[in-house]
Amino acid sequence: MEIRPVKHLDATVKIPGSKSYTQRALIIGALAEGKSFLRNGLLSEDTEYLMEALRSLGSEILIEDGDMVIGGTGGTVRNPRREIYLGNNGTAMRFLTSLVSLGKGMFTLSGDPRLCERPMNPLLDALKILGVDVRSKNKQGYPPVVVHANGLRGGRVTLEDIESSQYVSSLLICAPYAERDTVIALQGQVPSLPYIDMTIEVMKAFGVEVIREIPNCYSVKNGQRYEGKRHRIEGDISSASYFFLAAALCKGRVRVQNLTPRTLQGDIKFLQIMERLGCTVIRGDHWVEVVGGELTPGEYVFDLGDMPDMVPTLSVLAASRSGRTVITNVSHLRTKESNRLEALVTELKKTGVRAEEREDGLTIDGNRPHGAEIETYNDHRIAMSFAILGLRTPGVKIKDKNCVKKSFPGFWEELEKLY
Repeated sequence: MEIRPVKHLDATVKIPGSKSYTQRALIIGALAEGKSFLRNGLLSEDTEYLMEALRSLGSEILIEDGDMVIGGTGGTVRNPRREIYLGNNGTAMRFLTSLVSLGKGMFTLSGDPRLCERPMNPLLDALKILGVDVRSKNKQGYPPVVVHANGLRGGRVTLEDIESSQYVSSLLICAPYAERDTVIALQGQVPSLPYIDMTIEVMKAFGVEVIREIPNCYSVKNGQRYEGKRHRIEGDISSASYFFLAAALCKGRVRVQNLTPRTLQGDIKFLQIMERLGCTVIRGDHWVEVVGGELTPGEYVFDLGDMPDMVPTLSVLAASRSGRTVITNVSHLRTKESNRLEALVTELKKTGVRAEEREDGLTIDGNRPHGAEIETYNDHRIAMSFAILGLRTPGVKIKDKNCVKKSFPGFWEELEKLY
């Protein structure tokens, strides 16, 4: 698919609900007592895999008038007596590994070949400490995962220098249903900490409190129960970032609707980076507008440990700016939907931009990129970021445009609104 450059950019777009919030609310709603109604939940490939898995575990989930209607199980997890397949949904794999421990009998969780390359050993070790018989079916520490479930005992567990905050969220969500109180302590490096805050926020919305008496130590009292709620999912900042990028590259104006500027989503800090690099940002109650200007030249270093999904977006912005951009604290991107660091270097070089992998990130020397055929590696974020480059740079072609279904099925339709 060849992207047509935009001559004059002045547009308004709307982005879907947050994938991260939708997945957390779906699982918590499935554990709750009574019905839950999710407004503005994301319907995408990832959430479809998750909903089908939750249905197999005993929750009735319907789509009515755009709402997700979830029949809660009250914490009773049914054994489907068949393998649960999750595609390349890493969040669902990690969250459901803890969830099925609340059931009885053997549960097997699997996915596509790339998912089975995504590590989860710290979560498996933590669950063992909390009384769960869990193991890898093939390669130790990787999916497929087999859980011989008989409930979650609870207790205290310490996670040190983990590569994913999803391990913490997975344990927190199921902790109320443990036999005793659960304490999760974190030591060393933990990427994407804002996602833990998002998990705690959704838990609280459905009636469960997480206690944090000291930093990076989380306590959950057993015996608490989620209650069915009406809950609105806020817009996805990761999805919005591509349209922020469009304004920056095309020196135009884009207003993105369905956003909460005061969100806990860590990706919202990307707007601060854009302001440093020459953009004007206007924040409304439920929208954000970005106006592009001359991109600021020179060398910048950005720590994206709390917003790793912004690395492809920032990489394309860096490629179009005069000067060096160093992105740090994102080594865990090697285990995402693709090896994102390697993929970004390879594709940026195709456009004539100097880029190198670092141990914990990337170095990009920006200039004037030229057109190229972009391999997407079945990675939605690679496809969407480089598609935006094509709005300014003629000759950008995106292979496998359908990979955006993972998080933003309507991306190409919204992109058309920029013309």
